[in-house]
Amino acid sequence: MTQFNSDEAYQNYILPGVSRTFALTIPQLPSSLCKIVSNGYLLCRIADTIEDEPNLTPSQKRYFSQKFTQVVAGEYDPDLLSKVLYPLLSDSTLETEKNLITNLSSIIRLTHSFTPQQQKSLHKCVKIMAAGMAEFQQNSSLDGLKNLAEMDRYCYYVAGVVGEMLTELFCDYSPKIAEHKNLLQKLAISFGQALQMTNILKDIWEDQQRGVCWLPQDIFTPFNLKNLTSGHYEPAFGDGLTKLIGIANGHMYNSLRYILLIPTSEKGIRRFCLWALGMAILTVRRILKHKDFSNSQQVKISRRSVKTTILISNLVTSNDTSLRILFYLLTRSLPTK
Repeated sequence: MTQFNSDEAYQNYILPGVSRTFALTIPQLPSSLCKIVSNGYLLCRIADTIEDEPNLTPSQKRYFSQKFTQVVAGEYDPDLLSKVLYPLLSDSTLETEKNLITNLSSIIRLTHSFTPQQQKSLHKCVKIMAAGMAEFQQNSSLDGLKNLAEMDRYCYYVAGVVGEMLTELFCDYSPKIAEHKNLLQKLAISFGQALQMTNILKDIWEDQQRGVCWLPQDIFTPFNLKNLTSGHYEPAFGDGLTKLIGIANGHMYNSLRYILLIPTSEKGIRRFCLWALGMAILTVRRILKHKDFSNSQQVKISRRSVKTTILISNLVTSNDTSLRILFYLLTRSLPTK
């Protein structure tokens, strides 16, 4: 068993195991933000692990989500939660996620080492996310979500709140960023939705195998989402995908507006946001080009594309005009809302 000389060392070790993307983007942040954003992401991943575990009943998920929220608030013993939860995890849960549950106390010790304001931001995010995911997981099915408004609500609970948390941390870090806090918070929700909609579109078929569908029924009318069949493309389904990509494109534009409000001197924060946005744009472009895809690997962007995104983003990080031009060039082939 690997031994770590500090809780931060464990956090740095486990992050790439649960998310290669965030392990790539988070280190771009200033060191003090890097530590707390890594912790915040892992807290969200723990909440997600509880909700995704198929062996847990809806009532068990609600119970463990509530206990985890109490753990983050310092009101419940993390070792006790870990001891009770770990044996219930099935083979469907990744080994790295099980490792995270086993070492929950290590992550929480770091959480409780932050300032009261930072802890408040993390706890608020986890509390809203856990409650929202429990509601949607309990009612999830292959029928899809009722309408676009429900999809917006779902995206808020799983991603919008993360955008709000990050914005609070950025504003706490920089008084200059805090000057635009109100607008940034509104745009952060849209930024989170852009990234989450990309994930929903990319993971349609994997979600279907798990017995869930996060697509809105009203966008796909007259196509019935219960008739989704991997490998059998329906033009009416493709029309729905095109509409959702157009909506996602609008959220991506708001994401650009968010980034442009970050001072050009904060290159690390801008890179953190730009890399995520760039990879999302390239992914939806691939989905639009291959609407008949039957698994996420077919629309996953290549490592070469990731490297190119990083390189180009880094070249224009501090040039707002260049960023606007680059965004236009990358999204001009996408439908609009």
